[in-house]
Amino acid sequence: MMNALGRGFLRKESPSLAKQLRCTRSVVLSVGRGVAIFAAEFRTMMVFLRTVGYAVVAALLFFVVSSVGIVVVYKWLPVGATPLMFLRCGQQIGRGEAPRWHHAWVSLDEISEALPRAVVASEDQKFLSHHGFDFEEISKAYDEMKSGHRRRGASTISQQTAKNVFLWPEASWVRKGLEAYFTILIELIWGKERIMEVYLNSIEMGDGIYGAEAVAVHHFGVHASELSRAQCALVAASLPNPLKLSSKHPSAYVSRRQSWILGQMAGVKNPLFPRSGEGR
Repeated sequence: MMNALGRGFLRKESPSLAKQLRCTRSVVLSVGRGVAIFAAEFRTMMVFLRTVGYAVVAALLFFVVSSVGIVVVYKWLPVGATPLMFLRCGQQIGRGEAPRWHHAWVSLDEISEALPRAVVASEDQKFLSHHGFDFEEISKAYDEMKSGHRRRGASTISQQTAKNVFLWPEASWVRKGLEAYFTILIELIWGKERIMEVYLNSIEMGDGIYGAEAVAVHHFGVHASELSRAQCALVAASLPNPLKLSSKHPSAYVSRRQSWILGQMAGVKNPLFPRSGEGR
């Protein structure tokens, strides 16, 4: 009875109050529906993010496992081809030329002892002492870049090997990051002697010419084991740009570099690595 009297009183004394209550109820219901929709969308978003997270973790795990696996495989098996070899063939075909691909794997024992010493003298004189990176040269290259001077190469033989075997030649931050990653892997898994063996068998040494045996045969008419000190220094002199600097037809600049490398070789360990049967 009192409730009925109260409702009657409210209708008499405050005719707008019931309307306000209905509006308030409507607002509360709307807010409730909004919260429910937001909660549902939030749950959907969290499921999506978890799915993406799982996919990213799975992709990273696959990359790490596969990259470590291929590095372990190449510790023992010859590197038959590199991304650069395929890229050069594609460029030649694109120019309407016949593809040129000269490459033959030989062991380090079948390469003249002078060639490892020549490339160390030319490209990376701290090769045996660093752990993949020459931070002093990197710092010098960075300072020269900041001062506006011509950029110098600061990549070690280990870094060049990682790039040649596993990556593409065009420079980018992504490639440099991956290059650092693979450099660490090969330093840990291969060691210096295997890095040098792969380097001398995979690096570009001329137009369509890859590795010591190919350059020895096509530029000097001998096998890699028969290369002289002077020929090895010529090959090393061409390595900064083997498509423009030829060890077969050396320019005056290449000849000057050859003379400088021959002088620097006197300070490089001889032999760089012991041969089979010499305490290896």
